Amino acid sequence: MDLAKQHLDIGLYTNNKDAMLEFWQQEIGLPFDHLGKLGGGIHQHRHFLGDGPTGPILKINHARGTLENNRPSGIRGLYIARRDLSEPVEKTDPDGNKVWGVPHGFLGITDTAIELHVRKRNQFEDHYGRVLSLPSEETEKGTAFRCGRTLLFAVEDPTMLPTGDHVAKGYRYLTAQIHSANKEHAHILQEGGLEGMAPKTLGTTVRYSFVRDLDGNWMELSQRASLTGSLD
Repeated sequence: MDLAKQHLDIGLYTNNKDAMLEFWQQEIGLPFDHLGKLGGGIHQHRHFLGDGPTGPILKINHARGTLENNRPSGIRGLYIARRDLSEPVEKTDPDGNKVWGVPHGFLGITDTAIELHVRKRNQFEDHYGRVLSLPSEETEKGTAFRCGRTLLFAVEDPTMLPTGDHVAKGYRYLTAQIHSANKEHAHILQEGGLEGMAPKTLGTTVRYSFVRDLDGNWMELSQRASLTGSLD
C-alpha cells in the first residue's frame, strides 16, 4: 500500500459519549484533536494515540440515534506502546472495548497494534500479506503484519461470525491514509478483497472508500488533501 501516513487509525461507534470521552481522555490520557460532523447525527471525536497529527488516531464516533447491538467485529483490541510502563496493563472502556497499555517494544509494538479475531489464520495471512501487500514478521502471537508502524495480530476463532455493518457499537473499522483511494481500492478488489463502499469525495477534504477482508472486517482507504495535496 502506498501510505500517506505510517499508521493505521481505529474507529469505534458509541451512544455513550460522556462516559467514553472521560475514559479515553482521563483514564487512558489521550489528547483531543478535533470534532468532525459526519452527517446522519454522527459526530466524530478524534484523539491522538501518539505523534500528534502525523500519528495514529482514535475516532470515537458518537451517534445520536440508537446503534445496533450488532455482533462484534473482528477488531477486538487496541495496544498502545508506553515508555512509562514496565508491564502490560489491560483496561476496558464503558462500552466493553479492550485496550492495553504495553511497554515500548513489547511483542514488537513501538507505537500501536490491533488484535483481530479471524475464522482462519491462513485467510488473514493471505489478505493482509498478499492482497494488501503488507510486510510480515514472526511474533509470539504468530505471523503479524505491519501497516507502516502499526502492527496487526490475529487470534484464530473458528466460531466467530463475519462482521456486519460497520456502523454499530464497538470497534468497527481501521483507516489507512493512502495517496490514491481509486488506485488502492481497485487493486484490493482485483486481488480478491471485498468492497464495502465505492470511492466517494467529501468536499475538498477527502476521497475515501471502504474494503473488507473475508471475515467482513472494514478498512477505510482515506486520501486526505491535507496529507496528499490533491484528491485527483
